[in-house]
Amino acid sequence: MKSLLSLALAGALPAAAALSLTVDTTVGRLYGMVNGSTPEVVQFLGVPFAQPPLGELRFAPPRPMNRPFGPWSEDCLTLNIYAPRKATPGHRLPVIIWIFGGGFYEGGLVTNGFNPSAWIQRTQGHIVVAVNYRTNIFGFPNSAGLAATGQNLNLGLLDQRLAVEWVRDNIADFGGDVSRMALWGQSSGAASTDYYNFAWPDDPIVHALIMHSGSVFATGSSNDVTHSNFSFVAGTLGCANLSASDELDCMRHNVSADALVDFYQNYTLGADVPALKFTTIVDNVTKFQNFTTRALAGNYSKLPAILGTNADEESSLLPWIGPHGYNQSYIHYTTLEVHQCPANYYTDLRYNTSSLTFRYYNMGNFSNTSPRPWEGAYHTSELPLVFGTYDWYGGPATEYQAAVATRWQDLYLAFVKDPVHALPKLGWPAYTPAGYANGFAVNGTVTSLVPITELRAGCAQFPLPK
Repeated sequence: MKSLLSLALAGALPAAAALSLTVDTTVGRLYGMVNGSTPEVVQFLGVPFAQPPLGELRFAPPRPMNRPFGPWSEDCLTLNIYAPRKATPGHRLPVIIWIFGGGFYEGGLVTNGFNPSAWIQRTQGHIVVAVNYRTNIFGFPNSAGLAATGQNLNLGLLDQRLAVEWVRDNIADFGGDVSRMALWGQSSGAASTDYYNFAWPDDPIVHALIMHSGSVFATGSSNDVTHSNFSFVAGTLGCANLSASDELDCMRHNVSADALVDFYQNYTLGADVPALKFTTIVDNVTKFQNFTTRALAGNYSKLPAILGTNADEESSLLPWIGPHGYNQSYIHYTTLEVHQCPANYYTDLRYNTSSLTFRYYNMGNFSNTSPRPWEGAYHTSELPLVFGTYDWYGGPATEYQAAVATRWQDLYLAFVKDPVHALPKLGWPAYTPAGYANGFAVNGTVTSLVPITELRAGCAQFPLPK
């Protein structure tokens, strides 16, 4: 249920749980908690940044909190804040805002592997804010009733924007520096980061972008122009044969969140049952039709960005047969088509429109974080390294794995502190078409330089993105 709704438990921790830090914010006083495994990190969990999207606010743009918060249901738009225990408003620490992936249909903040406490425990030098947003039908409903009123928007993307605004208005009270904030996402979270880049070019709030395995050129859009998916769900849940506006009203007031979740949990695709997919649409507010045209016209933020992919992205995404999955050539082909070649196109486009980009390529393959031995550097496999949770999975880490993780973390922190100058000083050159990407865990090295020409191999067979 939490995975589908992408919602974390909300509400302030009781005063008894507060150990060393309370913070007064625009939504009231927050009480931090400290986990014994990372005693120098304070966690503020389930902080609401918007009004609960219930009733008339279901399938509607998020609204800022208008009063201090108290008990909430799980239908809250929330964020988690992780800060050094010693942080005070005067510390002005760099801030990383994390946007989770999951294809816009699942995901959330309850995944232990995406907890940055160990990273912050080690550095004591930055703050991480993890953002919850609506996914699936809750965040991307694409209903006829919304379209009729001009409100058929990507609500999940609007949630992300409001969360960033909340961080801007409050993070200084946690010891953060508003002038040194980066937006970081993986997969659809990376696409979200890039949609944000194009949607708010003149007021991005953040000062740098980090995109793992995704961008505006590595994601699709809903092709449900008749809004049939929403109507199918509505009809199944007792809102059939209604006008567009009445259908929307029925889904807001007569159908519980539990009923929607139960529907998806029991939904089985069949010959007479449609394949349902609720994802982003072109709404010309948060997502546009042709990003190449917009980029060439300079209609994006042009913030410094890190952009990269893994060597075997699709090995964990493709259906597999037997203990060895698909053959490596097929994994390589689909990884090129879906991830690596779009990344090549985009880094070239950013270079040609005078935007600073740092490219990476990851080949890390570690047995304790790999579900199956043949998957290699699969989609999401790099995240435990950056978050510092690589020893939470299937056994202890090796010294080599820890070295790769530490280096990756330190490079990112340096980038957030100084997005323009820091990485070249540390041996990671800015992108040029004939230059180099920073390679992580390539052929036994911690980091190394990978020629961009090697990353282009095989891409001529695919059409250019738009």
